[in-house]
Amino acid sequence: MNPTRHPLTLHDREQVAQSLAEQQAHRSSFNGSMREHYDAMTEQTPLAQGVRAEQIDASGWWLHPQATRSERVIVFIHGGAYMLGSAKAYRGFASQLAVRTGYSTFVLDYPLAPEHPFPAAPDKVVQILSALIEDGITDIALVGDSAGGALSLMALQYPQLAAHIRSAVVFSPWTDLTFSGESFNDPNMLDPIFQPAILQDAARAYLQGAEAKDQRASPLFAETNTLPPLLIQVGSEELLLSDATRYATKAKERGGVVQLDIYEGMHHVFQRDVQLDATRHALEAAAAFISRHH
Repeated sequence: MNPTRHPLTLHDREQVAQSLAEQQAHRSSFNGSMREHYDAMTEQTPLAQGVRAEQIDASGWWLHPQATRSERVIVFIHGGAYMLGSAKAYRGFASQLAVRTGYSTFVLDYPLAPEHPFPAAPDKVVQILSALIEDGITDIALVGDSAGGALSLMALQYPQLAAHIRSAVVFSPWTDLTFSGESFNDPNMLDPIFQPAILQDAARAYLQGAEAKDQRASPLFAETNTLPPLLIQVGSEELLLSDATRYATKAKERGGVVQLDIYEGMHHVFQRDVQLDATRHALEAAAAFISRHH
């Protein structure tokens, strides 16, 4: 599959270096747990102006833009290597899509490893999506980043869910827990966020003996025949680059509508950093994709 490649701007070349340095400084000086640090980092993405946040029990948060369109709902599934992240911390990130589309957005929570190993997370995602559909939300745009991107693609394996998902947008999806991708095994890939051991340790903590090729853990290996229109965005500087490109190729081979965007010089889930030109472009493209496929 031929991706669309987006060049690195001069502004972003300088801003990325500054942002990564700030992240490293924050990590070095932070005194809380890794989960608290990840949430604090994620919360740096601001809540978009005019978006109202409303917590719904323990299952997640609703985000309502001022000019809400009623024909569709975005469901956002957060990342964090299955061990980190929360709907509360991801409200700012998700609100950037809510305000750009005008759609109310539900950011869901799922149980985290290692306390809750596979398949607790996919089971919870299926349960919450099923409950939303039963409540009458039957026109869904599904969005997820990293592990949340994988959980989004996992949900498409269920025909009763996929029938109500009009489009899916995934940012740097982690689709292969066997780590067979070329980019992951390329010694010349200088990922500024991850070392291979970080993801390998997270996969072990999540799987706890389950099969890494299980299609609910690694959606790259799923044989899903019918997919909604799919947008995949990934940075060129990612160990997980091949997780995105291989999934896009397989989805395209099945006859689906697939758009693969590779942003040169960008790191894992760069879309959280709204100071970047690439982030603004990516979020606008994601919102346009969602709005186009309804």
